Amino acid sequence: MIGLWSAHSQTFLLAMASVTTLAFALPITFAPLAWSRLMQWKVPADTDLVIYFARCLGVFILIVEALAFRAGLTGVAIEFTFQVLLAVFGLMVVLHAVGMVQRIQPWTENAEILMYSGLAVLALLFWPVAG
Repeated sequence: MIGLWSAHSQTFLLAMASVTTLAFALPITFAPLAWSRLMQWKVPADTDLVIYFARCLGVFILIVEALAFRAGLTGVAIEFTFQVLLAVFGLMVVLHAVGMVQRIQPWTENAEILMYSGLAVLALLFWPVAG
């Protein structure tokens, strides 16, 4: 399974980064309250801390997106980028599963468990294999 579609690993990175940049990174960075309401979160009256942490998260997502775009366009550090992505996807599954068990997040966040699991499987399928 690992690397089954490795010939298309750069295309996967470009597609994945394009979608997640538009759906997550940019909205979380620049419109965190609108994004959180769309995802069914209850937004507190005092939003300064929410905005701060959301923007911090958004910037880190943009860093990962930049790695994916660079590797997708040039092939530079492509294996490292896949390692980073697999770590992100795996830890996001754990994070969302904990939130689901604790019942502290909206259903949209529970659904992200499937999304991140699927992205992890796709990352393994598109894993770059030398030769």
